[in-house]
Amino acid sequence: MKASLSAIVTALAIAAPAWAQNGNPGGSINDNLGNPDYGVCRGVDAKCFHQWKREPTSKYRILLFTRTAGPRHAALGKALGSGLNPMLGPDNIIQREMQRIAADNGWAIDYTEDPAQMVNLSGYNAVVFVSTSRDALDDNGKTALRQYLRAGGGFVGIHNAFGTMYNWPWYEGLLGGTNFYDHGPFRKADVVMVDKNDASTRGLPARWEFGDEWYNLVPFPTKVRFLATVDEKSYGATLEQPRPPGGAFPLGFPPRLPSVVGRHPGHGSFHPVAWCQYYDGGKAWLTTLGHDARAYEADGGFMGAQQFQKLIAGGIASVMGAKPFCR
Repeated sequence: MKASLSAIVTALAIAAPAWAQNGNPGGSINDNLGNPDYGVCRGVDAKCFHQWKREPTSKYRILLFTRTAGPRHAALGKALGSGLNPMLGPDNIIQREMQRIAADNGWAIDYTEDPAQMVNLSGYNAVVFVSTSRDALDDNGKTALRQYLRAGGGFVGIHNAFGTMYNWPWYEGLLGGTNFYDHGPFRKADVVMVDKNDASTRGLPARWEFGDEWYNLVPFPTKVRFLATVDEKSYGATLEQPRPPGGAFPLGFPPRLPSVVGRHPGHGSFHPVAWCQYYDGGKAWLTTLGHDARAYEADGGFMGAQQFQKLIAGGIASVMGAKPFCR
């Protein structure tokens, strides 16, 4: 006797791995936003991690990459000079505060915006992209990042790491099968923990107020462990913010025209802002949060800054292996 269609669907759902998504969280508003196959092992099953023999770590070391080949966030300040660890100016707030966060956790840190430095990654326990943009890596850097992940490396993408390397499918997969599409005004809203057992979320309040641009995403993330969302119903007042040095767009970008096409509707009842996954042999921890410089400062008094810094420090620690990853 032939099995009924409903029985087959039920059996497939039971057999699906724990990370598998049936439809999209938040309902149909998130359907049809793409679900490409990136041709690698990815998800929350550790079988996708290459646990190869490696040298013991005496001190955790991270590499911070903040190069912009398109729009530049004010929190990054003026573009940095070449090489590793060039001199910082007073407006290079993210680079300076990430040094402090690393020191507070006992980590060594190098920082760069020089693509030539991105071909030697094997000495780092984590590579961290913060508000990079567009084609920030050349071909040699792309090759090095891929080989680094395949050797079991750790990647952390923060804020406009999602506005980077749009036309490189492997990188889109690294982000969780997603990319930045657009955002509304910079405004306050509530970040909601949906998984409080991760190293990055443990100890954080169930809900905390923060200010950000609240990125809308296309495609919608898949095969990831969602850690935090933004409650779109809590969207509040627009916040004042510093403007980027010399404007948001580099020379050669034409001014924007008034839009005559549709606008992204948001993600409704499930709008993710942080998640994790194993990817092509490595570990990836991602968050769309982190637009404003004050979110990184120890004493800036910005709403949710302490929680945000704990979130990203936990994510970095987890991809390095200093804390459990994605569970």
